[in-house]
Amino acid sequence: MLAAMDEFQSALGVVLGTLERMRAGSGRWPRASREILARLQRPRIAHRQQPPTAAAGTKEERLAEVRARVAACTLCPHLAESRTQTVFGSGNIDTEIMFIGEAPGADEDRQGEPFVGRAGQLLTKIIAAMGFAREEVYIANVMKSRPDMPPGTAGNRPPTAIEMQNCLPFLVEQINIVRPKVLVALGATAVEGLLGTRGVMRELRGNWHSFHETPLMITYHPSYLLRNQSPSEKRKLWEDMLLVLEKIGHPITEKQRRYFL
Repeated sequence: MLAAMDEFQSALGVVLGTLERMRAGSGRWPRASREILARLQRPRIAHRQQPPTAAAGTKEERLAEVRARVAACTLCPHLAESRTQTVFGSGNIDTEIMFIGEAPGADEDRQGEPFVGRAGQLLTKIIAAMGFAREEVYIANVMKSRPDMPPGTAGNRPPTAIEMQNCLPFLVEQINIVRPKVLVALGATAVEGLLGTRGVMRELRGNWHSFHETPLMITYHPSYLLRNQSPSEKRKLWEDMLLVLEKIGHPITEKQRRYFL
């Protein structure tokens, strides 16, 4: 069953890649060979014949199985070739809060753990101000591979919609296994990956949304606060975190209510 679904995802990736190039203005009409069409049809038949079975095992075992599939994933061949390693997620698998970013950067690609660079250091500070150790929450990204960059080019690029669509099922599995009370989306790209919509952060943040029936709080990415040191912007992110604490019923001190990052 898993092999059939992997084959389906691979064929679907070919189709989506063609459509993406069309949108970029390549001017070429898509073509689908008989082989591709057959690959798209076979998993659908297999799926009807073999209904999925319920997941078994402990949380650790189930996450390890997903992690192994992530490490072997080649749905985005260019990312599979350029990455040092995949970045799955880390933290407490029984947590009430899961933080979700957009994609690994250079530091994360090198170390294999999400949010370990400068933005990650600020996120750790935010988590501590909320009254938790970093190890008490769970941190992941929509993307499990770092978006590739031209050789010799510094910085990071945002993932494409197709890249995020390919990776999102892995994140959904993580969420379904960990089952946090609250999700926190960090930045507009993470929001696009989760909800499939683009919007202005000042309008999206500070409001409750829902992702697969789990409450979702949208707030700024820590890297935004590294670029914008305005106390008012820092306070906005902190107010979002106070809403998260209220949602999970965590006590909030007066010091926390007056806190600025």
